[in-house]
Amino acid sequence: MGLFSKIGFVALLAISLASCKKDFLQDGSITDGAITGEQVWKNDAYARGVLNSAYFHVPEGFSIDGGGGMLASGTDEAVNSGINATMSIFTNGTWGPVRTVDDEYSNLYDGLRKVNLFLENLPNAEIIPTDGLTAAEDKSRLEGQAYFLRASLHFELVKRYGAITLAPRVFSREENLNLPKNTYKECVDFIVADCDRAVATNIPVFTRETTANKFAWRTGDYGRATKTAAMGVKSRLLLYAASPQFAAQSGVTWQQAADAAKAIIDLNVHSLRTNYANVFNFGADSYNVEVLFATRAQNRNDIEQQQAPISFDGANGRTNPTQEMVDAFETANGRLITDPANTQYSESNPYLNRDPRLGLTINHNGRIFKGRAVQTFVGGADGLNRNINATKTGYYMRKFLSEAATWNQQSNTLARRPWVVQRYAEILLNYAEALNEAQGIAAVTEVLRVVNLIRARSGVGMPALQTTNPAGNGYVALTQVAIRERIHNERRVELCFEGHRFYDVRRWQQGELFLNKPVTGMRITIDGSGAIFYDRFTVENRVFQPKNNLYPFSQNTVNRQPALIQNTGY
Repeated sequence: MGLFSKIGFVALLAISLASCKKDFLQDGSITDGAITGEQVWKNDAYARGVLNSAYFHVPEGFSIDGGGGMLASGTDEAVNSGINATMSIFTNGTWGPVRTVDDEYSNLYDGLRKVNLFLENLPNAEIIPTDGLTAAEDKSRLEGQAYFLRASLHFELVKRYGAITLAPRVFSREENLNLPKNTYKECVDFIVADCDRAVATNIPVFTRETTANKFAWRTGDYGRATKTAAMGVKSRLLLYAASPQFAAQSGVTWQQAADAAKAIIDLNVHSLRTNYANVFNFGADSYNVEVLFATRAQNRNDIEQQQAPISFDGANGRTNPTQEMVDAFETANGRLITDPANTQYSESNPYLNRDPRLGLTINHNGRIFKGRAVQTFVGGADGLNRNINATKTGYYMRKFLSEAATWNQQSNTLARRPWVVQRYAEILLNYAEALNEAQGIAAVTEVLRVVNLIRARSGVGMPALQTTNPAGNGYVALTQVAIRERIHNERRVELCFEGHRFYDVRRWQQGELFLNKPVTGMRITIDGSGAIFYDRFTVENRVFQPKNNLYPFSQNTVNRQPALIQNTGY
């Protein structure tokens, strides 16, 4: 299906009811046979079902190719271990209109159609109030969710394709749907307006709100829209729009981006989770205080089965961090490993004295996982060329994995987790980056204060970045450029594998710097005496062209909608 897919009420309701899960969203009963549009909006459960099903159109990032492929493998963060992996399309020069990957175009417009149907019919829908709300209050809370989803789904399109055709209403099958793109500025303005509309409704401030707020979500409704989630979409959108890739088109300033992030900080309702190791292994603490928005939590073990090292019950080890990603982690004294004054880093023992986040996000040789050491050395149980799924780089991803989950057993154990779309650490980094770009050295104290909140988190405890005492730990030269580079690196480390790097290097216009060159790995060998040798080697040659700053529209989409016009270079 293409733009504004022509879903009738009967098909729409079938999709809505089939996709809703009772442990996540209220969905009511299911009817047999066709029903009319009027019946949908005269039935509380059916009307809510239209909105509920739209949540399932928000993409998650654990497996964008259906086989454990993550966006990280389309960047210098990782390589995918699969044979002829779909993810290599991003990096081998074949990406184009007839060879697409992560093509969410139809999915996102289908979601937008549902949201617009709901918004247009909500005023006259027969909604039975819940949670002690009046009908007007409950409708406001429903409306806020719809505006949040419309903003989110549009943003998912804009971050991929740049300027797109806005869907501000339901389009009928009788209309001419060969519509051109809106301008990038029109897209930004529309999404910002929807974010602000969502905030102005009765949706809760944040998911785990503990104040006496009658609009707060019950536990079974975690994963729905909140005010800070809408503000988070606005923050990321304006950060992207102010960046070099889009600033000329958007007219958005760095100060506007800084202000949007600061507005969330000033609410003082979110904070960094105490222990970094528990940020993503939620268990019973899904949607914790660090999470602004996450998809529906599921009991699952597919993440571990796809990503754990291969010797662990036949896992597939799909996402293999690169040596470039490993090198981005500082040593424990707060210095980059490329710093010539750094005496803590040793080529002969490269994982010693490193930022604790290295071991919490990457399974390297010797790291304990599920009670035993990972063996990535040549000949080891998880080593290079051990089998067709073995690591290509000498590393496996550790982030997101639950050590409690089991798979390929007679009786398996699942762990409850969502895909985290937004979290507070990103907001802090958004603010620091935008403020440094907007005000430079004049704001250095505030910029570093915010970055250091992340570095000081329990379980990380990295030295504070500082601009004094050149001989001290974590020293940063007192220039806007030097601070920018450390913020970029902090973002690279803190948010690794979460899908940010793919868009960050593009919006910074650094794709040709980071993505148009080989990625490397670490070959570890052990001789007869037990001595360990570390040798860097080239894993893959990578290709990046300026056109790759944006996704191509699929050829089928352009054929159906010629007025859309393909993105430049494809």
